[in-house]
Amino acid sequence: MVLFLKFLLAHILGDFVFQSEKWVKDKEEKKIKSVKLYFHIAIHAILLLFFLQFNLKEYWLGFTIILISHYIFDVLKLSFQTKKNKRNWFFVDQFLHLIVLIFAASLYSNFSFNFDAFFTSKILLLLIAIFLITNVSSVIIKVFITQWNPESKKENDDSLAKAGRYIGILERLFVFVFIITNHWEAIGFLLAAKSVFRFGDLTSSKDRKLTEYILIGTLLSFGLAIIIGILYSYFVTIM
Repeated sequence: MVLFLKFLLAHILGDFVFQSEKWVKDKEEKKIKSVKLYFHIAIHAILLLFFLQFNLKEYWLGFTIILISHYIFDVLKLSFQTKKNKRNWFFVDQFLHLIVLIFAASLYSNFSFNFDAFFTSKILLLLIAIFLITNVSSVIIKVFITQWNPESKKENDDSLAKAGRYIGILERLFVFVFIITNHWEAIGFLLAAKSVFRFGDLTSSKDRKLTEYILIGTLLSFGLAIIIGILYSYFVTIM
């Protein structure tokens, strides 16, 4: 496990700490011809050597596998990603790197994940609660409030795409965490903060229908999160 954590730390430092935005843009523009791509791989090599205490005699195979696979995955990502699928390729790339790190660590120890531990009743209940708060609640709120559709909401809609949906998901997750950690007072601060940010929009629009529309959506969002949080807290104690 310690070896895997060393590999993971080297990867995090190499991909997220010691790689600037300029390097990323240069790689995206020049792809395989980018010098920054090879600097990036060199930094990973130096970090791996450091965390392996320069013991290549013992770890040369894992070291080689990690570096070659990292280069291949980065080249594939740079070759096939576009502006539309860039986000998807980021997660695919990171997932592949993680798989290789696990494999490399398993070469030197009986490193394995006990997947049975992820299917306990409490973890399954937590996963159900999270999906209820995110996807299911979003659908419920959308179905409920689509009976109203203020015209002013359409006329001056310069907000980010799907921003409202993601804001709702994040606020419900926060409320859920506050409830299961017994910090109810934080919900009030969250609601107050959202009210402050929304106050300017509601004041400038001078539209009572829009105000009511946003208020209903907000109360539904918070209400669902509170109900799910209370139910989760109750069932997790009786398991």
